[in-house]
Amino acid sequence: MQYQRLGSSTLEVSRVCLGTMTFGQQNTEAEAHAQLDLARAAGVNFIDTAELYAVPARAETYGASERIVGTWLRRQPRDRIVLATKVAGPARGLQWIRGGPLALDAANIQAAIEGSLRRLQTDYVDLYQLHWPERNQPMFGQWQYDPARERDCTSIRAQLEVLSGLVKAGKLRYVGLSNEHPWGVAEFVRLAREHNLPCIVSVQNAYNLLNRIYEYGMAELCQREGVGLLAYSPLGFGLLTGKYLDDPKVPGRMNEFSGFGQRYDKPSVAPAVAAYAQVAKSFGRSPAALALAFVLGRWFVNSTIIGATSIEQLKENLDAADMTLSGDELAAIEAVHLQWSNPAP
Repeated sequence: MQYQRLGSSTLEVSRVCLGTMTFGQQNTEAEAHAQLDLARAAGVNFIDTAELYAVPARAETYGASERIVGTWLRRQPRDRIVLATKVAGPARGLQWIRGGPLALDAANIQAAIEGSLRRLQTDYVDLYQLHWPERNQPMFGQWQYDPARERDCTSIRAQLEVLSGLVKAGKLRYVGLSNEHPWGVAEFVRLAREHNLPCIVSVQNAYNLLNRIYEYGMAELCQREGVGLLAYSPLGFGLLTGKYLDDPKVPGRMNEFSGFGQRYDKPSVAPAVAAYAQVAKSFGRSPAALALAFVLGRWFVNSTIIGATSIEQLKENLDAADMTLSGDELAAIEAVHLQWSNPAP
């Protein structure tokens, strides 16, 4: 396993991060602990969770992933694990999360971190992320900014000031963003610098063969400002494994949870997936290995967040960490990308 400095922080994280959103929904506590043990044995020191998880979000499973990670974490040397979690942003219909979080204000962030620390059975988290922005912006499958949807929101400076207090209190070490766009990252960086507030060290965004929009503006911005990318959904909700090509009704998140893959329910996704599967076949690789190795090999990716519902899937994903794609493979991928550019932004 290789390790890399996360953005401008002092955290040394494994190039593979274990995501936990299946814990408590698709995986039992015993199954989740087995995954954590296997990942740790493979050299993974980076665990990502969120107060929202398990996914899909339900009142019955709220906080389950953090609780399961917590019962595992208490048996580990705490200083050898880089632990990341997230505070849920404003969202209607999530009444079980602090009455339906309407803001990333002081009351919500402070309540969220206290709840996460209790469930995780730890005194601090290494990386605390804003799960999605409070302000109006397109996300989760939307791709157009609409100024007509503007709304009042907590200022970015106020959010940073709350997070600064939590850093000073020793409850978190570093701050990150998730599902962010260039303007948001730039503002967090600017205001932190101007007001001596915590610097943003990472952004957790979707990045895979079907969604490479990070390359357009975010890659340069984050490189120049010391913000690392934590790439999530490297297999595109399982689509890039190719399993849905042979059987569109095969068991998987896309079929088991209604509306779960709205980002990928777009007309150019299927032909793009088929084209990438053909590239993998022509080079003697599995579609999943090709997709994972591509993301892991990108210069701007600090760590790739992988998730699995079985030990077998996790083993295959971990094996991809040691793969390097050839120049011919990368050229073939680029040829497909030029034909089917970002079908699932």
